[in-house]
Amino acid sequence: MIRLTLILPFMALFQCDRDETVAAYGAADRTWALQEIDGQPYEASALLRFTEDGKIAGNAPCNSYNGTLSAPYPWFEVTGLTATRAACAGLEAEGYYFAALIAMTQSEVAGDVLILRNEDGHEMVFKAAE
Repeated sequence: MIRLTLILPFMALFQCDRDETVAAYGAADRTWALQEIDGQPYEASALLRFTEDGKIAGNAPCNSYNGTLSAPYPWFEVTGLTATRAACAGLEAEGYYFAALIAMTQSEVAGDVLILRNEDGHEMVFKAAE
């Protein structure tokens, strides 16, 4: 019983951090549409949503996906990224999107713009979808 008593407060703290992260992203009511990667327009369609339970979800050019957001804002770390397995002409663009998304480590939200970046200078720019 002592272990359970000690673990529950820590779990509550972790959940608060996740909820605060979601709030920082404005996630509950926004879908982010990818505009560019490393300054180049992203011609395919990719959407990103931050769910209230500390997870991300979205639609890549061919498949829907989800994963866990493992770091509090402004840090960005996606773990456990999974996607459906449909094939389409956009699979190369989808692979590029997933590789870039997993490599991001920092985030910034300014109005209707979300920027993800990493220490190597790579950057993804999203706009809030209407």
